[in-house]
Amino acid sequence: MNMATRITKSSGNVYADLGIKSAKEHALKAELVRQIAVALQDEGLTQVAAARRLGIAQPDVSRLLKGHFRQFSVERLMRFLVALGQDVEIVVSPAAAMRSQTGQLTVTTRS
Repeated sequence: MNMATRITKSSGNVYADLGIKSAKEHALKAELVRQIAVALQDEGLTQVAAARRLGIAQPDVSRLLKGHFRQFSVERLMRFLVALGQDVEIVVSPAAAMRSQTGQLTVTTRS
């Protein structure tokens, strides 16, 4: 049986490609959670220790690290990063003229 493979070009946002509402917010949260995971690993924290530091239950840390982050706001995820010793900087700038009038949310990390 010959099966053709169909390839679809990504928009750059997997959540938008999957048709998920609030795709930009989901992508932003996913990057914040990725940074939380990096900070936890860098500090060598267990999920129990991380839960204490973040002020949440250990099962919530587990769910968060598995990508179940809908219950957490962007603000709360940023507070988690601060609790883990990370600086969070918010920059507001005009949208690029080539894009639509709608701005965008991005996370940029520095080492």
